[in-house]
Amino acid sequence: MSSHPAARVILLTGPSGSGKSSLAARTGLPILRLDDFYKEGDDPTLPMLPSGIGADWDSPQSWNADAALDAVAELCASGRTEVPDYDLASSSIIGRTAVELGGAPLFIAEGIFAADIAARCDGLGLLADALCLSRGAVTTARRRFARDLREGRKSVPFLLRRGWNLMRAERHIVARHSALGAHVCDRDEALERIIGARVESVPVRV
Repeated sequence: MSSHPAARVILLTGPSGSGKSSLAARTGLPILRLDDFYKEGDDPTLPMLPSGIGADWDSPQSWNADAALDAVAELCASGRTEVPDYDLASSSIIGRTAVELGGAPLFIAEGIFAADIAARCDGLGLLADALCLSRGAVTTARRRFARDLREGRKSVPFLLRRGWNLMRAERHIVARHSALGAHVCDRDEALERIIGARVESVPVRV
């Protein structure tokens, strides 16, 4: 990997429902959706819930970190990559989608496991920043349930059970992201840091 990639990445993570997608869209930067790198439902390497009933989609083992990193690296190097089009309701890949930067020197890669590739992105010279959104467990739980219900991601009993478990675990989830190198912040601070990185990425004309 060149020490001077054509573009660099801002990794945006946080608990499910913390507002990553809406914040990323608000910035106007190109976006790579890292949740499209989930493993498919029939993958034998999927981790199971402690109860043994269904896959544990909140475990980083349910996510293909190597494929996500490859996509980030390709975008940084060439400004274009193809990514899976993942359907959460069926837990399957239903196509492929091209992501292009259009010459932008900076893009956002957002997803609940984004921090898992922060160290490797940094080691490759690709990382502009790594941020973890934290908005409070109750607010996040409310937003998550409304979104998942609206989008029909899973059955209502599954969403209620998962939502309760995630709300109780949120402090540990955020702490894990922090330990992996993501700066924990609220939406306003995250936006401020993204704007700062964007300014720094603009070439100086002489």
